[in-house]
Amino acid sequence: MAGKIGLNVTQICLPRECTEDEIIEEVLKLNEDPRVHGVYLHLPPASLTSRVLNTLRPEKDVDGVSDLNVGRLVRGDMNQGFIPPLANAVMELLARHDTPMEGRIVLVVGGEGPLGVALQCLMQRRGMVVLHSRRSSEVLQKQANAVVLLAAGHMDVPPTWLKPGTAVIHCGSALMTEDHGMEMSGVGPLTAALRMQNVVQSSSRWAQGQQYRPWTLRSLKLQPLSPVPSDIEISRAQTPKPVDQLAQEIGLLQEETEAYGRTKAKVRLSLLDRLREQPDGKYVLVAGITPTPLGEGKSTVVIGLVQALSAHLKLNSFACLRQPSQGPTFGVKGQRGQISTHISMLEISMLINESFNLHLTGDIHAITAANNLVAAAIDARMLHEATQKDKALYSRLVPSVNGVRRFSPIQISRLRRLGISEIDPSALTPQEVSSFVRLDLDPAKVTWQRVVDTNDRFLRKITVGQASTEKGHVRETQFDIAVASEIMAILALADGLGDMKTRLGRMVVGSSRSGQPVTAEDLGVSGALAVLMKDAIKPTLMQTLEGSPVFVHAGPFANIAHGNSSVLADKLALKLVGEDGFVVTEAGFGADIGMEKFFNIKCRASGLRPNVVVLVATVRALKMHGGGPNVSAGSPLPREYIDEVRHWRESTLHGLKQSSTTICVVRGNVSLLRVDSLVPQVLKKYQTDTQAEIDLVCQMAKESGASDAVPCHHWARGGRGSVELAQAVKQAGSQPSHFQFLYSQETPIVEKIRMIAQKVYGADDIELSPEAQAKIDYYNQQGYGKLPICMAKTHLSLSHLPEKKGAPTGFTLPIRDIRASIGAGFIYPLVGTMSTMPGLPTRPCFYDIDLDPVTEEITGLF
Repeated sequence: MAGKIGLNVTQICLPRECTEDEIIEEVLKLNEDPRVHGVYLHLPPASLTSRVLNTLRPEKDVDGVSDLNVGRLVRGDMNQGFIPPLANAVMELLARHDTPMEGRIVLVVGGEGPLGVALQCLMQRRGMVVLHSRRSSEVLQKQANAVVLLAAGHMDVPPTWLKPGTAVIHCGSALMTEDHGMEMSGVGPLTAALRMQNVVQSSSRWAQGQQYRPWTLRSLKLQPLSPVPSDIEISRAQTPKPVDQLAQEIGLLQEETEAYGRTKAKVRLSLLDRLREQPDGKYVLVAGITPTPLGEGKSTVVIGLVQALSAHLKLNSFACLRQPSQGPTFGVKGQRGQISTHISMLEISMLINESFNLHLTGDIHAITAANNLVAAAIDARMLHEATQKDKALYSRLVPSVNGVRRFSPIQISRLRRLGISEIDPSALTPQEVSSFVRLDLDPAKVTWQRVVDTNDRFLRKITVGQASTEKGHVRETQFDIAVASEIMAILALADGLGDMKTRLGRMVVGSSRSGQPVTAEDLGVSGALAVLMKDAIKPTLMQTLEGSPVFVHAGPFANIAHGNSSVLADKLALKLVGEDGFVVTEAGFGADIGMEKFFNIKCRASGLRPNVVVLVATVRALKMHGGGPNVSAGSPLPREYIDEVRHWRESTLHGLKQSSTTICVVRGNVSLLRVDSLVPQVLKKYQTDTQAEIDLVCQMAKESGASDAVPCHHWARGGRGSVELAQAVKQAGSQPSHFQFLYSQETPIVEKIRMIAQKVYGADDIELSPEAQAKIDYYNQQGYGKLPICMAKTHLSLSHLPEKKGAPTGFTLPIRDIRASIGAGFIYPLVGTMSTMPGLPTRPCFYDIDLDPVTEEITGLF
């Protein structure tokens, strides 16, 4: 019957003596199988325990016998539940009888379980009078117009108990000893048909559930206080929504999330396939003018803007942020990861969950493990190649297992790259064996470093291989902070698990003595790296203090890498918000670094194009770039940043020109990168700013070409303090967007660097060191010339010199070296000296961090 209507039916036969746990194990497998839309538990009555019935997911319970489905039937809510097919069949047969349904007296014999409850409910809903009998009340039974025999076993019903013309419906193997003119009906085939109808209904509901779901986001109320309490006090005064509730509100399916505790969850990439036809929302980038060492609050603007859009304008909106390194969390006072002293819990409720600044869901630890596996593989391979002859090395790389030698799939890939077509290990020639086993890495040309997510200045230069077991194979190397790993940059740019695995495989770890690049795939480690990273590739779902959704994913450096959160987080969010929603993400450091790399690297990798750019400016940064004294994290602000600058135009004309130029240059960057006239500028307001200063800066921003310029008060007021910005973004997002890359991929490497230096930084020209020129020639020879450029320079100036503030001119940008992240897909020129391992100050933050062993409450993180 099922085959005729196109259903695929699988019968699972269990041994008669199977246990309850074995039945439940099979049911759980069916629950998780997306191809299964209905399960019928055709088991002996003794095996249909409450535990077994309620293990089955209600949406697959096509027999309608689980407690939840029976409860839905009793309540009259059948939008999600199922009517038991047997009960439905009985009702169908009763409806065919000549007697009117309403007022009919129906005798039900047997069936005290879920089926009896369901049938009684259905009958009473149709106006029938339901009587129950144990065969002992002949008088009672003679009143019935119809009799339903629900008993599973044989049951004799004496004809004398029933009045003439009574309809008898038997649901089991009931026997009638004589006919006596009674109408007999069986329900077997009809029940089977109705069960299949439930399966069709289940699959239809499943298909409907795969479609885009409108949001039902419930915002959390925020009560701003004055004076603003400490961050941790604000955080702990708010109760976040359970993450499964948040996921449901934004249209995620239950199987698309993996909870990590109560307030955070990983989101599976299958969402992209489910919503592939769903139009994307509007894409908003938050960048900033050249910052002070304190940071100017781009992350806080992202959160404030998203809360304003979601909680106050009632527009679907999502924030996408990088995960901060835990190294600075315990290190530099007032500068923990991406979070400066001015970030308040009013903006980032992720700090309700202290793990935002700690382990979160373990992505950085996965990157650390993967990165250091590559490092271990490099040194081990160099040692084994140096101490073994070809034959011995080959026999160990391709061992005999149970008398059989075979290449692993990753080894076959290496053979193909070497031009060797054989797959039989015994068929290789001695020359082919030597080519296969010898990577011949030059220790002096190994570019891969080990990483750790802790500030440790004494790991900036180390020596490895000093144990006697390493047989004198000593070399100098170093540690970087974990977020500086190329694997982190790959995580942020990967388009899926397959793309990430490919990128991991083509990471170049060094060069052979003959000058050929050696990759992670050559080492045979790329598959293992993908295994270590398989969960890290899923973005982490969290929420703001006002209940707006946030993806936290990836955290690459913004100087030696591209400094943007992941492509996958942005793509998932753009599908979830819907066509009229907004996804707000942040580019690290100033617009000259983070925004330029967002455009020319991230947008190339993702295929996405921004609709709106928000540039964050602060009076503090403008004062510093206008000639104010330097500031440093952890030190009190000089008086110049606290007192109002009076008579700006008269008394500090030079400073204003520098400040104004800074804004103009940022606007110019956007113009050159072809995001025309879509640049609302926002002035982040600190408590020391005065209204006169704010008004002047907003006026200057509009004069410089911004479509709007508004102050933000989210530090003190939450999302309500960013409503004006949200309205400006909404207006800008409704206009057509015109985007164009700064350079073509076909442009030579030198010209790409020159275009960035001249058109973005304002340099006169570039100056290549001999080493940099040699690297360019090498990369062109290896076919890497079409990769985009990721400039590595200071974030404190548009130039290469941190002390040059404002918009310096008349300088030449020196390129001292050029390196490549082939797996991530970019070339990064080094401008000046770049530290990839921070150090601890005299008094690190860990002095203030503690744990109450009774309450498990963390103190000192904020």
